[in-house]
Amino acid sequence: MVEVEVTDTTVTVHILGGHRLLALREQLSFDLSDITEVTTAEVDLRPPWVRAPGTFFPGVIAAGTYRGRRRKEFWDTKFKGRAIRIELVGADFTRVVVDVDDLDAALNTLTTAVAA
Repeated sequence: MVEVEVTDTTVTVHILGGHRLLALREQLSFDLSDITEVTTAEVDLRPPWVRAPGTFFPGVIAAGTYRGRRRKEFWDTKFKGRAIRIELVGADFTRVVVDVDDLDAALNTLTTAVAA
């Protein structure tokens, strides 16, 4: 589970609890201007094949950094339909897929911040 914090120009994703150990990361940050799309993550969406570093149990959890052809993605999801997908350009990552407590509130916060 994560907490998404939006400031004037930056988004910070704080990884909470035991997911810090699974994802091998405490937080990640990127500029609001790097966001190209924010939406609900598709339940059948899967990370790229190369996990470096992180945890993956098929259909159970994906947590950590994943790499694919010209992609670097951060995932922290249990595939239960509570994840947001953030597409990025110009940042360290090209995609962020994370579970949040309140899906609608997180989407609203991010889309409002990007539109401003």
